[in-house]
Amino acid sequence: MSDYEKVCLIRGDQGKSIRSLMDRIADKWTLLIIATLHERRLRFTELQRHIPGISQRMLALTLGHLKRDGLVTRTAYAEVPPRVEYELTPLAHTLLPHAIALADWAVENNPTIDSHRAAHDEGLAT
Repeated sequence: MSDYEKVCLIRGDQGKSIRSLMDRIADKWTLLIIATLHERRLRFTELQRHIPGISQRMLALTLGHLKRDGLVTRTAYAEVPPRVEYELTPLAHTLLPHAIALADWAVENNPTIDSHRAAHDEGLAT
């Protein structure tokens, strides 16, 4: 598939399907949760400890969305006290290289973007 055809896929249904997915993975917490679960399964409280600033509510909501999308599995063990663990699915593992590439791009280009923002904001102030 050519680059042009790939770009056309983005514009396909006015980008609805891609926007929906991008909204999910580009939110504030999703990639942090996916990165934290990379190579290990964690209990809810362990996961929360590894992600500074995330509330219990946001962690629960985001994990629920990831479970619904097939990116995370939730395993409940019939024990006292109850134990629940979360881990990435094979589908989520296919997302990791792309997320890492995006993070690399952001780190590499952030200084340039910051300078453009500063120049733009300075132009607005004058």
